[in-house]
Amino acid sequence: MNYVKWAFVALAGYTFVAPLMKVATAPGGIPATVAALVANTVLVVASVGVVLYSGIPVLEYATHPRMLYVLAAGVCLAVGILAYYEALSRGPVSVVVPVFGMFLVTSSLVSVLWLGDDLTLRKVAGIGFAIAAVYLTAGPRA
Repeated sequence: MNYVKWAFVALAGYTFVAPLMKVATAPGGIPATVAALVANTVLVVASVGVVLYSGIPVLEYATHPRMLYVLAAGVCLAVGILAYYEALSRGPVSVVVPVFGMFLVTSSLVSVLWLGDDLTLRKVAGIGFAIAAVYLTAGPRA
């Protein structure tokens, strides 16, 4: 269950990304693309530090057959994060974050359809509740 601990560390760190980006990119602040550049430069520097500390031979993986998946994920990440920061700069966090958070549902569905993950009744219920939660928090105002 070591991965669950890492998931909670990710949750703790990512919890503050949207509010901090909203403050930084609010009208009169930093453009969303500049904020993305700086924030992701911090990510790159941190990643380099971890790789160097770990002693992982990065170049050894440059020609790995699965590197195309990493590159494709990088393109998807770039599109997603740039659009996310732009949305945060224009709209309320309370709407942008739940809509962005639907990646939990779409990623789960992709993992079932493409990777063969099990689709249990519990997962279907969770996906349904996630959709309902996004609608209730970010949907049309009553």
